[in-house]
Amino acid sequence: MNKKSDDLSEHEIFVTEFPKEGFGIVDYLQGRVHFSVMDQMKLMHKSGMTHAQIKETILASVTEIIDNFEPESKSP
Repeated sequence: MNKKSDDLSEHEIFVTEFPKEGFGIVDYLQGRVHFSVMDQMKLMHKSGMTHAQIKETILASVTEIIDNFEPESKSP
């Protein structure tokens, strides 16, 4: 297998797709966030991180995103 195929199979193991049909945009985005965080926690757990380390890392990341949020900014 080439490197690109290896990368895809690794992503397929950890990336859960959120269904697009039947959800409003807010619910759809929240579902994507939920699945993304859950996938990240599964990978962190598999890599040997403790529950406390996972919690600290995720909360720090989310806090940084919120703290740096500028609603008037043109970037997504």
